[in-house]
Amino acid sequence: MSRLLVVDDDLQLLRALRINLRARRYEVDLAEDGSAALATARRHPPDLVILDLGLPDMDGVEVVHALRGLCTAPIVVLSARTAEPEKVAALDAGADDYVTKPFGMDELLARIRSALRRATPGEAVPIRTDAFTIDLAGRRLTTAEGDVRLTPTEWHLLEILVRNHDKLVTQRELLREVWGPAYETETNYLRVYIAQLRRKLEPDPARPRHLLTAPGMGYRFQP
Repeated sequence: MSRLLVVDDDLQLLRALRINLRARRYEVDLAEDGSAALATARRHPPDLVILDLGLPDMDGVEVVHALRGLCTAPIVVLSARTAEPEKVAALDAGADDYVTKPFGMDELLARIRSALRRATPGEAVPIRTDAFTIDLAGRRLTTAEGDVRLTPTEWHLLEILVRNHDKLVTQRELLREVWGPAYETETNYLRVYIAQLRRKLEPDPARPRHLLTAPGMGYRFQP
């Protein structure tokens, strides 16, 4: 049973999340501000943190930094802040995902499951091709020229394809897993991000050998 730490100063939201998360058999700790969150994380190390940025005593990005000094648990930011610089600041500070309020509970639950899967130590060994090496456990991609930086969304998308290598992953599955149920028809998202990944991974992005498209169906990673 995974232990989740939920940090938000909205007491009604805290109660609703506690009910929904416990119904899914998660252990849930609650904190109403940054100081309480850090104290709870020290006392009961979480497997995942759900964190609002608008806390009464500390800026949420500061809390992300502090949590990163205490634990390696995934941090899912849950915030009404929608400006891109604030999202970037949270992700650069160490957050793993960013969900904007208002949100759907199904989407949040899917992102929690996804973050926990990514954080679970697994049997994954580095995937090596003639052009690059992917170390999922270390979240590292290298080519002959050195390390390649991927955004959190690019990593999430690539990880799903790599873990299902040689299998077709449908567009709907990828969109639901990476962006949430509300985005299941936004296939343009996939075209944009797959193109970005090909530019970073494929020796000839126009003739991909590893990130393959099944037109109208989905995508496949071929080592």
